[in-house]
Amino acid sequence: MALNDIASDASAERPEGGAASARLSRGSDLRAESLPVVGSIPSPHSGIVHIGPLVVHMYGLMLLLAIAACIGVTGVRYVRSGGDWDLVLRVAVWGVAAGIVGARLYHDITSWSEVPDPKWKGVFEVWKGGLGVWGGILFGSIAGAIVVRRSGRSVRELMDAAAPGLLLAQGIGRIGNWWNQELYGKPTDRPWGLEIDAQHRVSGYEGYKTFHPTFLYELIYDSVMVGVLILIGWRFRIRPPGLFALYVSFYTFGRFFEELLRIDPAHEFAGLRLNAWVSIVVFVCSTSFFIWWQFLGGATPRRGEGDEKRERKGPRMAIPKGRVRPSR
Repeated sequence: MALNDIASDASAERPEGGAASARLSRGSDLRAESLPVVGSIPSPHSGIVHIGPLVVHMYGLMLLLAIAACIGVTGVRYVRSGGDWDLVLRVAVWGVAAGIVGARLYHDITSWSEVPDPKWKGVFEVWKGGLGVWGGILFGSIAGAIVVRRSGRSVRELMDAAAPGLLLAQGIGRIGNWWNQELYGKPTDRPWGLEIDAQHRVSGYEGYKTFHPTFLYELIYDSVMVGVLILIGWRFRIRPPGLFALYVSFYTFGRFFEELLRIDPAHEFAGLRLNAWVSIVVFVCSTSFFIWWQFLGGATPRRGEGDEKRERKGPRMAIPKGRVRPSR
């Protein structure tokens, strides 16, 4: 979310100075009556559900569902490629733990003012929201790679097997933002506008009732891209970890446009939010890597990593003909 936000990342720190003044000014000038509401999506009035003596934090429950979905998709894909469930589960244990730490650390560093008081306690209150996908994927991937490396298996093969599952987990994790009424977009009068309670509305937008449901946009986009990733992996010969690179490119591409809609407090540079800039940089890096690795001979497949088996399937358009190892 490695799992966000695994899939649910944090609001950035409230902007200061001119950027903050301009944002509040724009919000104050807007008039609620200019957006007649013809339909809307309701929001839960609380992110906590009581089941008898149990208190269920729905943000945390969505995180658990996202993790389960990721493990399930990754396990099925990895076993079909010759791997085993035991390794997937071991990677999940260490990867999830490291991912949550990394995601929360990213949030605490970049959004210290958003950490609940008292700070010593607030830094650990994950169920209240605040997981940065960038830190989660980074820490989770490193931990998972160490586990796979120590097992003697191919890190790149498991990265490709996990790519669709990670993206699905990020989409599911966004449902937690709906429960917490956070990280929504600009005001809208569209029938799918998201109702936000007055106490959860961003300063300057108190007069509006419905906003762009960015959680829903990302859930739909991520789910569609999961299908695209699986189709690409099935149809073409992708040299590992090319599919993982595509996953990163797909996510950052969609995340950039989502950042253009969001109105929660964030650092801004040259008119763009911090996470929009991060999306641009990561997209360029991952896409460049994919092109170099897949088409320009960035690496030579090695025996024992499963690359030879993968290269014998699918059309030749995915790799230049002269670089395909002939069948024996």
